[in-house]
Amino acid sequence: MRTDHPDRGLPDHPAAEVVRKPHPAVASAVLPPSLRGWLGPVAAFAALVVTVLGIRYAGAGGPGPVDARIGAALDGAGPPWRQLALALDALGEPPGAATLVFSAVTSCLLLRRPRAAVFLVAAVAAAVGAATLLKHLAGRTIHGDNLSYPSGHTAFATAVALVAALLATGRRGRSRGRDGGRDGNEPGPGPGRAAALLLLLAPALAAGAAMGWAEVALGAHYPTDALGGGCTALAVVPAAGWLVDRAADRAAARAARKPATAGRPGRGPH
Repeated sequence: MRTDHPDRGLPDHPAAEVVRKPHPAVASAVLPPSLRGWLGPVAAFAALVVTVLGIRYAGAGGPGPVDARIGAALDGAGPPWRQLALALDALGEPPGAATLVFSAVTSCLLLRRPRAAVFLVAAVAAAVGAATLLKHLAGRTIHGDNLSYPSGHTAFATAVALVAALLATGRRGRSRGRDGGRDGNEPGPGPGRAAALLLLLAPALAAGAAMGWAEVALGAHYPTDALGGGCTALAVVPAAGWLVDRAADRAAARAARKPATAGRPGRGPH
């Protein structure tokens, strides 16, 4: 008869395999825990860029030297490119933005990810709201008295893409956790995390660049307005995700304590 020494671990049998599962709070987090330490500096740097540009162009009513050079290169787009720019611009207008957000929220709810739906709404609202507030603080104008810095369209596009990338990263992490790999949302140490961060930011930067190009090509914004809008989203979306995770985890902890308290037998009469 086979006996296994305690120091030699579990017997080599499929039923004895131990699969590490992520903590429920980690598994449902909208911010990958392993990337939070990297997203903080990114958000801080983006906020610094927004602040520097806002101070530099506060109260200005025209393009700066960099704006003039980039604007001249993008001006005069032909009919096919102009149609593309108009299509992108329409996604940032209230009807297009509302339709896009509604579709994304519905998808999250169908996938039974209510926290992701809340994060999407909170992040987009924070990015657009911050851009609107900064416009009034900076007071930069284009075409008369139209406030331009930072670009709300670019902030919206960047925020939506960053949220999508964060949620996709978290979903891949949970799949690896269920398959017995690292804990949920854990891409690995060192260069692996840096690569994961680059893959996370790439969709946001691409979406921001595309919308920024459209706004500049249509003459609705200066290039630095677009840069400021994208950086506004990069600054506030991680903060929104952290707040949503914190609030949801606290609510889940309170809900978990209630059944335990309610289920305790009461004292009988002595």
